[in-house]
Amino acid sequence: MTADASDAVEIRNALLRLRRATGLPVAFGGLMEAGQRMRISELSGTETHALRSLVVTSGNGLGGKTVVLARPCVVTDYSVSRQISHEYDAPVAVEGLRSVLAVPVIVRHSVRGVLYGALRTALPLGGRMLDEAVEAARDVERALVVREEARTLAAEDGAGAGREQVREAHAALRALAPKIADPELRAELLDACALLTADATPSDRVRLTPREVDVLACVASGATNAVAAERLGVTPETVKGYLRSAMRKLRARTRGEAVVAARRAGWLP
Repeated sequence: MTADASDAVEIRNALLRLRRATGLPVAFGGLMEAGQRMRISELSGTETHALRSLVVTSGNGLGGKTVVLARPCVVTDYSVSRQISHEYDAPVAVEGLRSVLAVPVIVRHSVRGVLYGALRTALPLGGRMLDEAVEAARDVERALVVREEARTLAAEDGAGAGREQVREAHAALRALAPKIADPELRAELLDACALLTADATPSDRVRLTPREVDVLACVASGATNAVAAERLGVTPETVKGYLRSAMRKLRARTRGEAVVAARRAGWLP
């Protein structure tokens, strides 16, 4: 799959989460390109541009090892580590990095990218830091899965770009409605939003609350829990709660299944 601008945004958001959750001062990452190579496209907390657009080949360096093994890898002192090859020592040294962790982004059993976190001192990176980095990678994975499923659905129903625009408009209107204080204006906006699902009648067998529909609309547009929370003005934990409730009602095991089921039930365009 070819990365697009929205995929880069997911990487950028994941790096910010990684830094906040772990306390690591530096994070960077990117997605796979053709030919089993990964390009570092996003930087957070770096002091130089030495790592920007660096192409990491599968098997080389810490990131390349992570791609091959499809699991997290850590080194305590990058430049002298015997666990990795050293093709990228120069840019790593320019940035002054010592302890580095790398976590794969895996979608449908295939490594799609790598997230890195780093210190400028040679200190062990504990299990909690690695767990938080893995969770940041999971956010990217979920967003990529939803986006790919949305693209597949668009291709299957023949609506193409027009259908995607309708879905994006629906998600934007649902997110905007709760922020409008005037009840009459809010009701008018929701009526306009309902026109976008006019070709489907919500199923009586599945009853979703307005907030559950709001969250599913955000998820359908490819938003992570953090992004959905920001759009809706709630916390990520609240988003998770609504999503779990909707998934239970829709008998869905994953976010993607929930979106598909909600569309089939007439709750989403």
